[in-house]
Amino acid sequence: MAWFSEPDSSTPRAAKHAERPVTLHNTMGNADEPFASARPGAPVRMYHCGPTVYGPAHIGNLRSYVFADILRRTLEYNGFSVKQVINITDVGHLSSDADEGEDKMTKGLKREGLAVSLENMRLLAGRYEERFKQDLATLDIETAGTQFPRASEHIAPMIAMIQTLEQKGYTYKTSDGIYYDTSRFPEYGKLGGIDVAALKEGARIEANVEKKNPADFALWKFDDALGFESPFGKGFPGWHIECSAMSRVALGEQLDIHTGGIDHIPVHHNNEIAQSEAATGKKPFARIWMHNAFITIDDEKIAKSLGNAIDLDELPKHGIHPLALRYYYLGAHYRTPVNFSWAALKSAQQALLRLHFLFDQMPVNAAAEPIMAYQQRFHERINADLDTPGALAIAWELVKDTSFPAPAIRATLLDFDTVLGLSLGAPDAQLARLIIAEFGEIVPAEKLSKTVADLITAREEARGAKDWTKADALRAQVLQLGYALEDTPAGPRVLRKEIVEQEEREADTESDPEGSL
Repeated sequence: MAWFSEPDSSTPRAAKHAERPVTLHNTMGNADEPFASARPGAPVRMYHCGPTVYGPAHIGNLRSYVFADILRRTLEYNGFSVKQVINITDVGHLSSDADEGEDKMTKGLKREGLAVSLENMRLLAGRYEERFKQDLATLDIETAGTQFPRASEHIAPMIAMIQTLEQKGYTYKTSDGIYYDTSRFPEYGKLGGIDVAALKEGARIEANVEKKNPADFALWKFDDALGFESPFGKGFPGWHIECSAMSRVALGEQLDIHTGGIDHIPVHHNNEIAQSEAATGKKPFARIWMHNAFITIDDEKIAKSLGNAIDLDELPKHGIHPLALRYYYLGAHYRTPVNFSWAALKSAQQALLRLHFLFDQMPVNAAAEPIMAYQQRFHERINADLDTPGALAIAWELVKDTSFPAPAIRATLLDFDTVLGLSLGAPDAQLARLIIAEFGEIVPAEKLSKTVADLITAREEARGAKDWTKADALRAQVLQLGYALEDTPAGPRVLRKEIVEQEEREADTESDPEGSL
């Protein structure tokens, strides 16, 4: 078809440490597999199920994209180039994966008091697509070169794919649309080992009595009042056909890696497989399927419909930097369920701030090379199905290892951060303020006034004479001038503490300021 194109074949980077293969957990088969390019010399074709842009993404949604970003960064760390696609669903997604309920875009229009029309759908979609992309940037998710195809701009290839399925005998018509007949695809349910027979036995009350099989799904939904013209009648594409058509346009008939949340396994991804492989003659749709587990709140799935969704914009209201959420995600393996709490997120922020603080104290030496022993261990952990908790543990072990020069430790951490994406060495203004508020700002000796420098010198002399009373008094004088001292083996480190007005302080925080260090 004219709408479909095969991907380009640009030359990948030279492989780094090729003797350590990347191992990924493939949901298809439920096993870890070493990853290798199916087409040497061409980019890895990677597709991620994107958002339905009828509202802001919540922290549960965003875990999928941090996971996908770690996957991309890991592949690039290993010398692969990546061609990445994240689709934008702006039409056709009903509130139930089983093709029932209200269209999500229509729901969004009603929520915001907008008349239901294609024009307003585009307006709403544009607003939340931009917000989604801003969320990705805020979480330091790489999007350079990433394609974001919109469903509304791919109606023609969707219709073409439905026509192909129709010609091959995979479809049938009901009063409300064109459906895919899953009985014509014997392997239906192979992703995740879905028991199709059990679905049939359990279908005592069928929501759509015209469906031949409980697992059958809509390829096209009729709507005489609103929608797109097609050979089948006016209406909208089914949500599932959108991903198959858009991925095929952008990446060709076969993907190397397809990702999503575990909720996509039983319905959406099995539907993608069935329609894609039927349309192309059963060529495997994706070589590797990868899925992240849920983030829950009080052990309940996060969902807008449940009223427990937390958007990224809410974090600063709690004094949390968005990168703390990224660190929080990395603290658990992507296939491990995580029960969210604000206390746990604040602990993640404490760790993130301290890592930045310690990193910023390390002197820069452009000639410094990463420490090979640590680099190899980190590489092994991140290549073991994206073991981010293990990778973070190695980073912290490195920070505490005094047997290596600080510039080499710094260079090694920067190497790690090409995968972790924690913005080491480049905090934004908000993160920098949080670091200063927590630990103080390190002040070089040459920027100290003579008064402060003389007090510090006198304090060191008192400490040398073991006159602790005098040393404490001098330290208090330095503090009154806006500086705190942190004693290290290399001498005192001078920190400029953020000045906070007395009325803004809580009464119970007025204690020895040295305790904060």
